[in-house]
Amino acid sequence: MFDRGTSKTEVENAIRTGERLPGKKGRIAFRKNFSHNGMWKGKYYQAKQVMPVVVEKPDRFVVVTVYVFFIGGAK
Repeated sequence: MFDRGTSKTEVENAIRTGERLPGKKGRIAFRKNFSHNGMWKGKYYQAKQVMPVVVEKPDRFVVVTVYVFFIGGAK
């Protein structure tokens, strides 16, 4: 997740308060936008969308992968 530009705190926040979406193979995705207002890989972005994909267990969610989409870039 760090290589993709997000943190454990943002992933947990997306799971707790983000929009719940159906995923492939019975998985669940959560989507949440965060203010970024900073640089990522040499380009400025205003926001980012963090989307963890999880498997639901009886007592917890297990994170399979995390997608991060940077939004509002300026040249």
